[in-house]
Amino acid sequence: MTSLRASFFAVSALIASIIPVQAAEKLVVSTWGGSFRDLIDEAIAAKFKAETGAEVEYITGGTIDRLNKAKLAKGSPESDVTFTTAHVGWLYVNDGLFETLDFSKIPNARNLVDQARISPAHIGTWGYVYTIGYRADLLPKGMTFGSWADLWDPRLKNSLAAPDFDPSHIIAVSALLSGGDPATWEKGQAKLEALKPNFRAFYTNDANSQQLIATGETPVQVVLTMNAYYMKGQDVPITVVIPKEGGVLGIDTVAINTGSRKAELAYKFINIALDPTVQAKIAELKKGSPTVTNAKVDPETAKLPGVFTTPEQWKTQAINIDPKLRAEKTALWRKWFTENIMAR
Repeated sequence: MTSLRASFFAVSALIASIIPVQAAEKLVVSTWGGSFRDLIDEAIAAKFKAETGAEVEYITGGTIDRLNKAKLAKGSPESDVTFTTAHVGWLYVNDGLFETLDFSKIPNARNLVDQARISPAHIGTWGYVYTIGYRADLLPKGMTFGSWADLWDPRLKNSLAAPDFDPSHIIAVSALLSGGDPATWEKGQAKLEALKPNFRAFYTNDANSQQLIATGETPVQVVLTMNAYYMKGQDVPITVVIPKEGGVLGIDTVAINTGSRKAELAYKFINIALDPTVQAKIAELKKGSPTVTNAKVDPETAKLPGVFTTPEQWKTQAINIDPKLRAEKTALWRKWFTENIMAR
């Protein structure tokens, strides 16, 4: 009997070694690297893995680099799900790179704020603003920023930084201060040219922004709120304000890539991204504004400038450049800004 039992187990072991273990399903997600990849992994993917048993793999890179790679891989995408900005998402949509979403498979989308309903193919997962951040300890005593117009104060000569990769924020503000709007941005050209003496640097990414503020090289910035609050967490004494005109709204979005073979998993992932508990965690971890109305945000986070937790705040505290217009104008705006403002 012992010999028979030993033979049975030996055969069983042999069969087990021959039959491959079925690998867990895998969803491939395209996103930014660094803290944004970590945010998605901790806030969204952790819950997704627990509920589905599927694994998540990341392809990371810059916003435009990933768009260009998606164009080259059209029809056979490297990833199943893509995170990108609202306006760059329109460039994917225009090239047929995103699937039209079936919202019956995303029940949590019923709670989206209007501003996060970007297109039939991509929707917002968190919001933020570009606004004014400054080092009060390095500026003239009592200087405040109640309006975007305060950036033109001559006492700020050679003190200001703004992103070199996206001038849409300061272009929109200059147009508004000149009686125009983003669609009539040319009205603000002279105003923006008058700001040129106050610029000291144009940062290339979040890390560069952090370095310029931390060292005091640029004590005032047109800054991403999520990045500013990261700096505050690193004991950089930056003050964040929302001018009376509002901060310039940004929304990061999610979509399913055309040609993905994991569409059903992708829908589950997106629905989890909009779960109110996940949205609250995004606010806690990165100080991003929830894009659903039923997220319960910690009161200390909710009171931070640029963190929107009510539909009213989304309307009254933000300058919302239409993402489709922004997509159409981005290349032109960057060219004009590079030639007329960044050039010395």
